[in-house]
Amino acid sequence: MTRIRILAIAYACNPTRGSEDAVGWGWVNAIAQQHDVTVITADYNRADIDAFAVGPSGTGNNLRFRYVKNCPWHYRPWGVWAKIEASAAKPIMNLAYSNWLDHALRVAERETASGQYDLVHLITYVGWRFCGKFYRLNLPFVWGPVGGLMNTPWRLMPALGLKGALYYTGRNVVNSLQIALLPGPRRALRKAGGAVVAATSEIQRALATHFGNGSRVICEVGSPNVGMVGPQLRSSDETFRICWSGPHVPGKALHLLLKAAALLPRESNFSVEVLGDGPFRKTWQELAQKLGVAERCIWYGRLPRNDALETMKSCHVFAITSLKELTSTVAIEAVSLGLPVVTLNHCGMADLVTDECGIKVDVVSVDQIVRDLSLALLRLMDDETLRRRLSQGALLRSLDYAWGKKLASLNEVYAQALRSCSQALAGAETS
Repeated sequence: MTRIRILAIAYACNPTRGSEDAVGWGWVNAIAQQHDVTVITADYNRADIDAFAVGPSGTGNNLRFRYVKNCPWHYRPWGVWAKIEASAAKPIMNLAYSNWLDHALRVAERETASGQYDLVHLITYVGWRFCGKFYRLNLPFVWGPVGGLMNTPWRLMPALGLKGALYYTGRNVVNSLQIALLPGPRRALRKAGGAVVAATSEIQRALATHFGNGSRVICEVGSPNVGMVGPQLRSSDETFRICWSGPHVPGKALHLLLKAAALLPRESNFSVEVLGDGPFRKTWQELAQKLGVAERCIWYGRLPRNDALETMKSCHVFAITSLKELTSTVAIEAVSLGLPVVTLNHCGMADLVTDECGIKVDVVSVDQIVRDLSLALLRLMDDETLRRRLSQGALLRSLDYAWGKKLASLNEVYAQALRSCSQALAGAETS
């Protein structure tokens, strides 16, 4: 594709952080491999981006940044704001972030006044309700990856505990009302037309169902540069090491894995190795004690990223029990490290995990999920040939999530956006 000039909006964009910050950083750097990119991002990212730019990797001449000055009321993903985001007061966070988007629009208007851009691309946050008003700019508009449209299945509420069930019930109700009533996302989708990137196939179907929009599925997370490794071999007398990683919050549902582990034969030689931390750590540790698997569990807490990856790499299987998310970063990291993945057959994991790289458990009921997770783990523990085959498959599957492949798909979205704009202009001239 011909090199084009892109104005990217990526509030979350930081080379030193994970989650959405890593999503934004990965996308803008991938796009800059073939295009000229100017990124509007939050000012709190400036120090980390500047430090990275002068390091051995650098950001290159094709990637520039414009920063929205932080106001005291602007959202930041740490401190008191992190507590607000995880509570019933989350609408305050939404308002603060929406205000940041308004400020970012003013920066975008100044940038585009010179006519030096070919299109604008809204990247992060990926939540569908946070579209800002960038569709008002006199440029082709690309939006995505888009996420956040899916409700938590009602049948999974019992697995969330009282607090979690109340939170996600409230979210389901609010999300459904916003899908029906919010005008901003509809305007953004009309402007984008088919130039929308859906983070998962579930989101693609939801966009079509609720808004009548076509979209292209491109996972929001890309394969990390961890280096290709061979399968972690396991001898017959070696402990079968099951890895789990994530924040310790209800939606990540580590307790499902602990219950599944408790169903494994007592004589089995296995460990459950838990990375991360959070408010439910003590609750889950107490549950492990109650279930009789506490001596099998290793709680690492939060580790530096490289240490976490080394720990993951030394394990034999990776388990994901999330009840609500897109495609977790650690899921992509796991397959990139050659770990077979045992997961629930929904969200982004339904797209990522195939029969060649893991085992997916259908989502019917909580008891069924626990039982089937246990059976899947037992199968891999008892069949090393199968586990090694899935490990090789995981390495191959990670290639499908390489940033180069994502960019090839994204270029088709860009071409469609530019083509649609040209056709609209031609139609206006002949009318």
